[in-house]
Amino acid sequence: MELNFEFFNEWVQRKLGIRLGAYKERQMQRRISNIMESAGAASLEQYAKILETDSVARHAFVEHLTINVTEFYRNKSLFDMFEQRLLEQIVPKFDHPKIWSAACSIGAEPYTLAMILAKNNVAGGRIVATDIDDEILKKAKAGLYQNNEVKNVTSSDLNKYFVKTDDNKYQVSAALKNKITFKKHDLLKDRYESGCHVIVCRNVTIYFKPDARDEVYRKLSESLVQGGILFTGATETISLAEQMGLKKVDSFIYQKI
Repeated sequence: MELNFEFFNEWVQRKLGIRLGAYKERQMQRRISNIMESAGAASLEQYAKILETDSVARHAFVEHLTINVTEFYRNKSLFDMFEQRLLEQIVPKFDHPKIWSAACSIGAEPYTLAMILAKNNVAGGRIVATDIDDEILKKAKAGLYQNNEVKNVTSSDLNKYFVKTDDNKYQVSAALKNKITFKKHDLLKDRYESGCHVIVCRNVTIYFKPDARDEVYRKLSESLVQGGILFTGATETISLAEQMGLKKVDSFIYQKI
């Protein structure tokens, strides 16, 4: 059976405000087909009717589209390079660095950034963490994590910045939570943060078509102050970096020039 993706893409943008056309086509269509079948729908028209009336199905759809696989210090060696750049080039130059964790998922990334600031006695840093999914943001704000999500955190940092719960989960301390402001944000349609000294946007643009990916990187560059840095994912490269006012200064780290 041939599915009417043209109808569904238009419906999703009109009703849910999500630009499916910006995502890689085959990958997105495969994911939509899978969750449509899981919801018991035989067509995209029928699935749209389910989404219109069922808030649980709507949440499941958005969560299925947005990949929320993450952990603290994801790609630890790259985070070590990033931390060095942050401490050498950003902290000495800017008294109150503004850090934006874009597409922050369940919050492991911004809490990692908060830990880095706390461990290095950077008192004035501000972290804004954003994601498209309301339910994921709720989880991020709660700051409660499984063992596998904190596997890269040292035992001393676990003791200092987390409280172990009775069911063997790890609760982020209030000290880290207080450093972060969580907001809903769609990289494909919403206004970007401004005056950022650091932006961390990792493992997101790999799902976008080239035009949408370049648009996101251009806007991220515009959000940075001169001398600010952008930290991308381990499989992401900015092909038009120079045209966007960026130069590559380390593995997956770019600086605004």
